Amino acid sequence: MTTAHTELGALDDGTLMVLFAKGDPEAARLLSERLLPRAFRHAARVLGDRAEAEDIAQEAMLRLWRVAADWRTDGAAKPSTWLHKVVANLAIDRLRRSGRSVELGDDDFADDSPGAEARMQQATRMNALDAALATLPERQRQAVVLRHIEGVSNPEIAEALGIGVEAVESLTARGKRALKAALVDQKEALGYGE
Repeated sequence: MTTAHTELGALDDGTLMVLFAKGDPEAARLLSERLLPRAFRHAARVLGDRAEAEDIAQEAMLRLWRVAADWRTDGAAKPSTWLHKVVANLAIDRLRRSGRSVELGDDDFADDSPGAEARMQQATRMNALDAALATLPERQRQAVVLRHIEGVSNPEIAEALGIGVEAVESLTARGKRALKAALVDQKEALGYGE
């Protein structure tokens, strides 16, 4: 790793956006490494379709690159927050256009940890979580995925979804209760015995 790479890696996303806008390809690569996986996971959890999630993540990143020239680092939104907002809107649009419910992949989100048994257990848990997430209303699913799976802060989620922080807290609380209710009968089968 070069010294320049290490120095760029220490910069925040907003500063990297400004550098990208000035033509720095390394800044673009670092931003892509940081943001694209999060955008993909967000879209995949909401849509339940890996190919569609890839399309949406790529489209969201393209839109981010298009606004780079106008990006401000003076307290405006973080690139990750902006990207989550775009992903949320694209995913909702895709779901509404298709008129379908979320369909789940086999084990698209399985852990790569060693051991076949551990991988199978993790895949089973992720499929159960995905099935339970698919039962949530769109906004609850978005809020739960962003908060509890992606680790995004409530204020950032509020900005991404265009709602207040209290609404985010309400959505995530209701979503967690619904997930708990949906998964309670599966605790033992998922390896979470008493």
